[in-house]
Amino acid sequence: MDSNMTMVYWKGEKFWLGKFKERPDIMTQGDTLEELEENLRDAYRMMVLEDVPEEYHERAISI
Repeated sequence: MDSNMTMVYWKGEKFWLGKFKERPDIMTQGDTLEELEENLRDAYRMMVLEDVPEEYHERAISI
């Protein structure tokens, strides 16, 4: 299931820093903007799926 979030980012002294506007508790850094985006995706997956076993199932549901 694909979803979109808004990345808020800025250039620090050494790295690009960023977080999700919708989930400000998820924040990370990267050497490049591309690395920052990938690191944010990984951080999101870790936060959302940290208690889920490696072999899990997915199903889209209506809310």
